[in-house]
Amino acid sequence: MATVQVNFFSKSMRREVSFNALLPVDSPMIPGQSESMNGQKPLKSLYLLNGYSGSQWDWITFSRIRELADRYRMAIFMPAGENHFYLDDEDKGDLHGQYVGKELVEFTRGLFPLSGRREDTYIGGLSMGGYGAIRNGLKYAEHFGGIIALSSALISYKIASAQPGYSDGIADYSYFRRVFGDLNQLEGSDKDPEALVLQLKEKRMPIPQIYMACGTGDFLLDVNQRFRDFLRTENVPVIYTEGPGLHNWDFWNDYIARALEWAGETVN
Repeated sequence: MATVQVNFFSKSMRREVSFNALLPVDSPMIPGQSESMNGQKPLKSLYLLNGYSGSQWDWITFSRIRELADRYRMAIFMPAGENHFYLDDEDKGDLHGQYVGKELVEFTRGLFPLSGRREDTYIGGLSMGGYGAIRNGLKYAEHFGGIIALSSALISYKIASAQPGYSDGIADYSYFRRVFGDLNQLEGSDKDPEALVLQLKEKRMPIPQIYMACGTGDFLLDVNQRFRDFLRTENVPVIYTEGPGLHNWDFWNDYIARALEWAGETVN
């Protein structure tokens, strides 16, 4: 397993950025097995996003993602979310959504032996990163065949039309206004996952396959169930699972393994 940290100048972010990568490209030879049998076909890829207050090191530090990348022969790319929900900040010039949804995919395909097929390309994340995976997986659906969303912070349901003084105990109105823009315009915008699904359906564009999981003791359970129900109402296929667990790495470690098993078995 090759572990790489890459720094490059991002046009979307207008500055140098950094991401971590896991690449199962250095498997040892197995006695009695020819080199061709080691499987040198292009790798599937997963762009894996961290949660609020986290960093690009979280998945490597706290999860078994290295083992899973090797098991399923999948390249994993981990950019930094910078507490911005992977949304574009046009005023500042930090286009986080464009970066993870388009530029990073194109850059890594040019640098590493990745499959260029949409069907072999996934985006995933936990909490804030789960929202980022859903939003950008739908926004840039031409790039992604699958979305993995764990304990997703689908807070667009809760902050739409919020007024000054609003706080959810983690962040306040000023923060949400800065990240999501005019909260009175949030519903129906490209920051609203439901609106993005409806747009894809209207344009008759393929919707990425979706895997969602949330713990039954998670404070975000209600918004995950709400989005699940919306998808089912719209006849959008979704694998949705709940299990005992909280908003923590015990749950995410378990379900990222299940999600990658799902991705490995998915035939597109």
